[in-house]
Amino acid sequence: MPGLLRGLARTALVAGTATAVSNRVSRRQSGRWARRDQQGYQDNRPEQAEPAQPVPSSMDDRLAQLQQLGDLKAQGVLSNAEFEQQKSRILNS
Repeated sequence: MPGLLRGLARTALVAGTATAVSNRVSRRQSGRWARRDQQGYQDNRPEQAEPAQPVPSSMDDRLAQLQQLGDLKAQGVLSNAEFEQQKSRILNS
């Protein structure tokens, strides 16, 4: 009889350990899936549009804004393509 009880106790211990491990793995995996889904959601969100800058109306305003663009390009803040795009927007307004 003691061998039978020892066998039952061992089986209960193994089954309990297996259940605990299985639950932990399930929780960890669902957490990974939730993070991956959240990251996918963030990657698929539409990008925020840049606020439209007011277009200068007078020639002095245009010249001042072109000067600022030139300074930003000289500092390396704007690339050549960005500079040309903004310059054409100002000149064509």
